[in-house]
Amino acid sequence: MKIAVLIKQVPDSWAEKKMGSDGLLDRAGVDAVLNDNDEYAIETALQLVEARAAGDTVTAISMGPERTTDAIRKALSMGVDGAVHICDDALAGSDALATSKVLAAAISQGEFDLVLCGMEATDSRMGVIPAMVSERLDWPQLTFASEVVIQDSTIHITRSTESGVDRMNAQLPAVVSVVEKIFEPRYPSFKGIMAAKKKEIAMKSLSDLGLTPMDAWTKVLTSTPKPPKAAGVKIVDDGSGGEKLVAFLKERKLI
Repeated sequence: MKIAVLIKQVPDSWAEKKMGSDGLLDRAGVDAVLNDNDEYAIETALQLVEARAAGDTVTAISMGPERTTDAIRKALSMGVDGAVHICDDALAGSDALATSKVLAAAISQGEFDLVLCGMEATDSRMGVIPAMVSERLDWPQLTFASEVVIQDSTIHITRSTESGVDRMNAQLPAVVSVVEKIFEPRYPSFKGIMAAKKKEIAMKSLSDLGLTPMDAWTKVLTSTPKPPKAAGVKIVDDGSGGEKLVAFLKERKLI
């Protein structure tokens, strides 16, 4: 079985993010890391392979500029066998529609049996790539999985919802997105970090995938920085503090 894991390099989750004048996220002045949610997909892929017979492989696929290699190397150091890095200047500013088309082309070219994704990227918070990729591939999709099991050519998932637990299945090939509760991602070992330096990263351009440059269908026209946090209301208890607190809560319809 060949498993592909879609990963993305994103600005550090704890860093302050700003929009540039071009309507794109300013990434130059922020540390870049492997998307947190993608680590759960990587761990899921590795555990699926470890539970099966030898010969299965896990490949990380990522689209981004040259420095995306840093995120790919982390995936490799966790135990991923190889990687595909789609790097092309014409991809700068791509939206989800363009990104999904590029990723689907890379998956088709690699002839994978299963695609695993994180729930969403921490920079865009869209969570639409798994659905878009499955649509472009014409594969079934199983989303928000908290448990994944493969039996023969069928993949089974468990998904928690507000009304209970759903158990779903689909025939492979399929696209599956996982949540953070599925597994605790492993830390790269020193041995894994050293081994990652020798693993192959296949560089691909748009022409290698049989694609031509695409204009983004969506664009951010304006953005407004988050306003500073306003000072809270301070109630001085002069004997009527309880009444003032009740009035404050009533005013906001909290009681």
